[in-house]
This record gives sequence, structure tokens and C-alpha cells, in this order.
Amino acid sequence: MQALLVAAMAAQTLLSASPSHPLLSNPNPNPNPNPNSTPNSLHSSFLGFSLKFPPKSLKLATSSSPKSFAVLAATKKAVAVLKGASDVEGVVTLSQEDGGPTTVNVRVTGLVPGPHGFHLHEFGDTTNGCISTGAHFNPNGLTHGAPEDEVRHAGDLGNIIANANGVAEATIVDKQIPLNGPNSVVGRAFVVHELEDDLGKGGHELSLTTGNAGGRLACGVVGLTPL
Repeated sequence: MQALLVAAMAAQTLLSASPSHPLLSNPNPNPNPNPNSTPNSLHSSFLGFSLKFPPKSLKLATSSSPKSFAVLAATKKAVAVLKGASDVEGVVTLSQEDGGPTTVNVRVTGLVPGPHGFHLHEFGDTTNGCISTGAHFNPNGLTHGAPEDEVRHAGDLGNIIANANGVAEATIVDKQIPLNGPNSVVGRAFVVHELEDDLGKGGHELSLTTGNAGGRLACGVVGLTPL
């Protein structure tokens, strides 16, 4: 009984000597806190444990990496199927990306082996065969020349060379035959000629107009195709 009385008195002494503690408190209170500041740590005296949170754990992620956007090039494609009164026939495909040069892939069969003039003509009119396709496409009003010449028709694409089997294959890259704009070649016609184009340098009376490339073996109108 005496022991219990001693213990009770000791407990009362401890309680009266210690101030009451809140469950959570800041050990270093600031009498004039900054409303925009964030305390670096938070302490608890609950059951004698102290909890401390690092500053980074109180920050919220508010930014994200910027998104990137890709711009797709404006690609156009076209095709011309070449036919004529002879056995000569072929296919011409064209492609152009975002205002760049036009790539022309040519395959023609049934030709006599050797070079043959290959031009873009002004009209896509084949009501009278290849004759009604008009003259070489020439929006700048210049004389006939080679594809690499500064002075040339836009439709001057030089020669394609037929092998021993009469097959001519070529890839031409040219800046003067776009698939859109005021000088678009869509609706005009490709023509394969009987003879070699002298590229305006042959001295013939037709050199500066047709390259003296002879008759028109096959032709085809350029039309847009799906991408």
C-alpha cells in the first residue's frame, strides 16, 4: 500500500513539472512567419518520436517536358501511261516533296536500240494521237536545249537510251516540271520520239525548237495518283 502511494506521488510530480505537449509542433516557431514559405521539417513528440520530412518531399511537380510536333512534307505523285500507233509503250511516274525537284521514273519498251528524245509537251490532248499534244512545254518562251542548260524549254528532258532489247529505263530529277503551281505538269503529256534529241546543238533548222528528234512514237497524259 505504501509502495502504491509513493508511485502515485511520483507520477503527479512528473505531470506537474512537464508542460502539456500537442501531438504535432514546430520546435522553432517563427513569430512572424512568411505566408509563402514552406517549413523545412515537421516534428511530432507523440510517444517520443520525431518525424522529419526533407524539403523535396513537400514539392509538387508542376512542369512537364514540352511536346514536340513533326511537320509532314507535302508529297504529290503522278503517272502517265504511254501509248502510240506503234508497239512502243511505257509508264512514267512522278513524285515531288514539299516544293522540291520532281523525280521522274521512266520505263519504255518496244524501242529501236539507242537514244530517243523524251519531252514534256504542252497539252494533254490526244484526240489526234500524239500530234495534238502541241509543242514542248515552254512557259518561259526560251529556245530548246539540254536539261542542264540555263536556256531550255521546261519540257526538255533530254534522251532516254534503249538497250538491245528495246527497253529504256531512266530516272530524271528536274526543277522545272512541278506537280503543282502555275507551271504544274499535271494535264500535260510526255512524248517519246523516234530519233535522238540533239539538245539544240545540232545546227539543224529544228534544233532550237524540237532538237530534231523526229516523229512521236508514244505519249501519255500526266494525272495525279493517290499517295
